[in-house]
Amino acid sequence: MGSIVEVRDLSFAYPGEEIRALNHVNLKIEEGELVVLCGKSGCGKSTLLTHLKTPLTPHGKRMGDILFQGTPLSEVSNKEQSQKIGYVLQNPDNQIVTDKVWHELAFGLESLGCPTPEIRIRVAEMASYFGIQDWFYKNVAELSGGQKQLLNLASIMAMHPDLLVLDEPTSQLDPIAASDFLATVKKINRDLGTTIILTEHRLEEVFPAADRVVVMDRGEILAEGSPGYIGKVLKEKNHDMFLAMPVPMQIYAEVESDLECPITVRDGRQWLDHLCEGRTEPSEEEVGLKMDDMAGEEKRETLLECKDLWFRYEKDTPDVVKGLSMKLYPGEFYCLLGGNGTGKSTTLSLLSRLRKPYRGKVLLQGKDIRKYSDEELYRGILGVVPQNPQSLFVKKTVELELFEMVGGSKERKNEEYHLSMEKREAVDGIVKVTHLSGLLHRHPYDLSGGEQQRLALAKILLLRPKLLLMDEPTKGLDSYFKEEFSGILDLLKEQGVTIFMISHDIEFCASHADRCGLFFDGSIAASGIPRDFFAGNNFYTTAANRMARKYFPLAVTGKDVVECLKQSS
Repeated sequence: MGSIVEVRDLSFAYPGEEIRALNHVNLKIEEGELVVLCGKSGCGKSTLLTHLKTPLTPHGKRMGDILFQGTPLSEVSNKEQSQKIGYVLQNPDNQIVTDKVWHELAFGLESLGCPTPEIRIRVAEMASYFGIQDWFYKNVAELSGGQKQLLNLASIMAMHPDLLVLDEPTSQLDPIAASDFLATVKKINRDLGTTIILTEHRLEEVFPAADRVVVMDRGEILAEGSPGYIGKVLKEKNHDMFLAMPVPMQIYAEVESDLECPITVRDGRQWLDHLCEGRTEPSEEEVGLKMDDMAGEEKRETLLECKDLWFRYEKDTPDVVKGLSMKLYPGEFYCLLGGNGTGKSTTLSLLSRLRKPYRGKVLLQGKDIRKYSDEELYRGILGVVPQNPQSLFVKKTVELELFEMVGGSKERKNEEYHLSMEKREAVDGIVKVTHLSGLLHRHPYDLSGGEQQRLALAKILLLRPKLLLMDEPTKGLDSYFKEEFSGILDLLKEQGVTIFMISHDIEFCASHADRCGLFFDGSIAASGIPRDFFAGNNFYTTAANRMARKYFPLAVTGKDVVECLKQSS
């Protein structure tokens, strides 16, 4: 078994940057391997992956070599790279080029000049393998995020690539769609022997299937080896990246045990069986895990209220939002969860007045949201962080993006901003909070997914909103920055800001939300504090709860499980 890709002493710096994004990287990927590349946001993962396909390689200063199947990549034609190296991007919409599902599947093969009979058989084969038959003739615009990403993967696999590169392919998907997508990726590796290298923040899903894990830090390879070995190394080094390890591994690290480190939920259950043998279970009161009482909720002042909202996109299409009623209270953090395509983002567009319901009303501070002027609504009351942060970027550098929010058009001249001391301090403060200081001169599109997310948040926070609406803000954020992000949200809450967030990130919501809601069939099917909300669920719950419910049914976070284990004797 030879190596399909060999990276030799690769260094790379973006234009105008002194610090290298990649620093003397050496890596071999063997034929048929499934390699998981992980690291903190901005560590160089995506930059390394873009170097594996010449048309995607960013501009900048580069040294070192990359060999593909023994040939320097620069000598492999673009046509051959298109056929042999498949690449799936973070955002499914950025990769789709046609309007129909069947045409998207055929597009790559048409571009390569394949004969029509061959295209037909390959398209039929891929539609069957990926379970696309039911939506084969649909418009691409009608698909959910999970379906779009599956379509991207199928379109690439129709070309029978030797190497499949995936850059956080599930960052926009709900947990069940993500699990299905990653199961398909593992199946491709197992059934077809396709070599796969992927970056992924949902390490619980991919760790057990990985032949090798490569951890990057500050543009360099920190460690590589089997999943168990990587967990051991990161624990010994007490490295920040340990926060990103699967929850069973994190729990294991906090508890004294001579047993082998668990990687999956199943491993974690067996580990707990051994560990809890002969122990007495502590009462929920002892470890502070009793169910919370939501009584008195109705007596609180309301910041935003939805009253019986109904919405559909066109007159003859089905309703997407059906009789939605809900309340948000000042200073609370509310997370709305649910599958792709259930109407969560549509709901956010109704709350932000981008769309109008055909029945019902949205009251903001007791006043109909339609009666606010744009100026008073979006400057000082409502802040919206969209699902795609790039939609907010209009300038050449991160710094100019931020200055634009406080500068105002009258103060702008030839992209120069003359800011008052107060405004400059506001920008400096936000830069510090969102950790953008080393990125101010970078082009927003050269940032990693997580860094773009932080920039989008920074821009909106400069408007000082009372209500912050966010659509999937933790996608693309590594576990280390998620902790920092939760700290930012805590600071906002202390200042009385109400936060409404749509999310697929169950672990984050369970750890940090004040209330969670499950969106299903056009409205909120269930709502409550995280412990009530997650403890009874089988699928829509945390890895920690699935692992420990036999012993500690109300524990929903890794910290809860650790606390229970320490209290039990």
